[in-house]
Amino acid sequence: MSEIILTIDGKEVKAQEGMTLLEAAKNAGIEIPTLCYHEKLEPFGGCRLCIVEVEDRGRKKLVVSCVYLVANDLVVTTRSEKIDRIRKMILELLLAHAPDSFQLSKLAEEYGADRNRFEKEASFCIHCGLCVRYCAEVKQKHAIGFIDRGIRKEICFIPEIAAKECNSCKECFPLCPTSYLQAAFVLTESLAFPPSSS
Repeated sequence: MSEIILTIDGKEVKAQEGMTLLEAAKNAGIEIPTLCYHEKLEPFGGCRLCIVEVEDRGRKKLVVSCVYLVANDLVVTTRSEKIDRIRKMILELLLAHAPDSFQLSKLAEEYGADRNRFEKEASFCIHCGLCVRYCAEVKQKHAIGFIDRGIRKEICFIPEIAAKECNSCKECFPLCPTSYLQAAFVLTESLAFPPSSS
């Protein structure tokens, strides 16, 4: 793999061909916030919080850094008034769904997001997909998935699989940025899992 040289926040950064901007920034000690990223998973680009600005041959554009690949001579800005404003809006929208999330609250403080800007529609799931993707890609169990679409989209444990697999695993639980996953599992367990024979 050939070496790529780019500039991130004024710092010359060396990266390998095929790396994403997020990976290159992390390797250089430059923090970019994420909610749907995990190093063991395929990039998803769902939460959009890792948005950055790239300048390539004099043209600037906003991109999602967890899916955008490095290229020679790119100039990347990870913080600016425009980027911070976009991240603030994203956080305000997410807080309407998960107002009690510690992770979101911490980011909201950093970006000055107003947790009460939008009317609460507390579903407590922000559709980051970490649990679904981890179960499918890493564990290869497919015990949890998305159902429905758009505003009705939500995660759901597949009772037949979850009853066999989840109690001995639960590796996806700490990945959830809102802690909704544990509550969903307990509800599924109480409603759908067959009682264990004693």
